[in-house]
Amino acid sequence: MNTPKQRVTVLGSTGSVGVSTLDVIARHPERFEVFALSAATKVDEMLAQCAQFSPRFAVMASAPHAQLLAEKLKQSGLKTRVLMGSDAIENIASHEDVDAVMAAIVGAAGLGPCLAAARAGKRLLLANKEALVVGGELFMRTVREGGATLLPIDSEHSAIFQSLPEDPSTWARRIDKIILTASGGPFLTRSPGSLGAVTPEQACAHPNWVMGRKISVDSATMMNKALEVIEARHLFGVSPEQIEVVIHPQSVVHSMVQFTDASVIAQLGTPDMRVPIAVGLAWPERIESGAARLDFRQMASLTFDAPDAALFPGLGLAWHALRAAPGTTAVLNAANEVAVEAFLDRRLRFDRIHAVNMETLETVAPSKPASLADLLALDASARAAANAAALRFAA
Repeated sequence: MNTPKQRVTVLGSTGSVGVSTLDVIARHPERFEVFALSAATKVDEMLAQCAQFSPRFAVMASAPHAQLLAEKLKQSGLKTRVLMGSDAIENIASHEDVDAVMAAIVGAAGLGPCLAAARAGKRLLLANKEALVVGGELFMRTVREGGATLLPIDSEHSAIFQSLPEDPSTWARRIDKIILTASGGPFLTRSPGSLGAVTPEQACAHPNWVMGRKISVDSATMMNKALEVIEARHLFGVSPEQIEVVIHPQSVVHSMVQFTDASVIAQLGTPDMRVPIAVGLAWPERIESGAARLDFRQMASLTFDAPDAALFPGLGLAWHALRAAPGTTAVLNAANEVAVEAFLDRRLRFDRIHAVNMETLETVAPSKPASLADLLALDASARAAANAAALRFAA
């Protein structure tokens, strides 16, 4: 008997994770069908994706980009219907004909669509960090109440997910510690005093992974790992004290779980996002991802070390925010987005990203956000404070 195709919406389809998702989907036309795509501004890339996958809907963030895409689709004789704006993105994430949603929109803008997919009980492939870092318990509660299936796509959280028993009810009594690995990024061997002269191009040149610009900068500061600590706290129900980070420059061991009997289970693989994407799309089955196989005979060594707090001061903010008042993680996320954008625009030195984050945490006092509106208001307040801080610390 033929299994019905899984209809997939890809949010952020022209970004790094979105492109990798479509690569995996294209390898399995008998299993997957693209229902809808969304992007911010990349009209030509979206046009090419519509030509290849024939989605029912394509959503652009703004009216000018949507209009331009519609014109180009018409000229090409393509039937995909073009929509525009945040409401349309939430609609394609929660549409009754959708089975799975790849949530790969970068930033807090991805929170609303993630909540919409969770409320609708979708199979939610979560590559958007902010759903958990900003949404926290509100997001997890929505997942539970909506009956959604939540599958982490970050390589580290996918590794933890694959290392754990399939029954989440057993996790609390079995997990002793979650160990997240970090490559250390492009500046692992630099001295802290040398980071003031770092350029956006240098920060975005990751030694192992192919990623977007924002997440590449976060990897260079290790704020990416700080956000992953916060995510792990919510995804796996552990305390902040049960999460550890180790530097692993080879990016072969993607993360580990230490259990109460002192045994450790790790997930290994080549640094290719198509692997966790394939896991999420096919779970609990396995499918070809297109990634290269590991050849253990070619590995000289696998090394692990403690992070240098002087080189990566932002990492410790994860535990600080998790122990602080509810909503503090949302403030940290907003501050970091503003600081990274200022750095990429050459308005802020690389070594002052942490200063902006710290000052924003000291300035903005969250008041137990209980709804999406509360979270968005808190996000706006934090961004205003971070922009003011970025001006004070301007390059």
